[in-house]
Amino acid sequence: MAAQYSINELKKGVNIELDGVPYKIVDCEINHPGKGPCVTITKIKSYITGNVIPRTFRETDKIDRPNLETKTMEYLYSEGDHYVFMDQTTYEQEYIDKKNIEWEANFLKENSPADVLFYNGRPISIEIETFVILTVTKSDPGVKGNTAQNCTKPATLETGYTTQVPLYIEEGEKVKIDTRTGEFVERAK
Repeated sequence: MAAQYSINELKKGVNIELDGVPYKIVDCEINHPGKGPCVTITKIKSYITGNVIPRTFRETDKIDRPNLETKTMEYLYSEGDHYVFMDQTTYEQEYIDKKNIEWEANFLKENSPADVLFYNGRPISIEIETFVILTVTKSDPGVKGNTAQNCTKPATLETGYTTQVPLYIEEGEKVKIDTRTGEFVERAK
């Protein structure tokens, strides 16, 4: 019998398995009604299809833990509908569907490491670091004399992702980005 979670252990970011399919909890809210038992209202994202669905769990529900394994691999390139990763010790290549890592792909540089998540031996997703350093490849110059606080402008990063940066950031500079939100954190040193 597989290990299980109680509903008290459910929170955003936890991986669960329902009906043989692995999911990641992307939103979680505990509801304490005036009468009756506590329920946990979640939105879960399928690692297989990429679909996000609502799901409510009752206090008596037991939720299976998926058979997940993580391996650090090197991101090589994009090919068709897949991203290609290579195991550094065996040189085996693994393919992950683009739809499974749409958000994470915004911060992937070729030849950079990523933790590839395997479900029953099949690669299904990746986990990347919370902060990454990326180079600004396109950004309009800031307007001279514009000194209002918190003024930003769009900047395209080397991965193709566009985010808002302060006016003083120029093309060619390295910036630190929070991969959870996609927001600029600071100029990288």
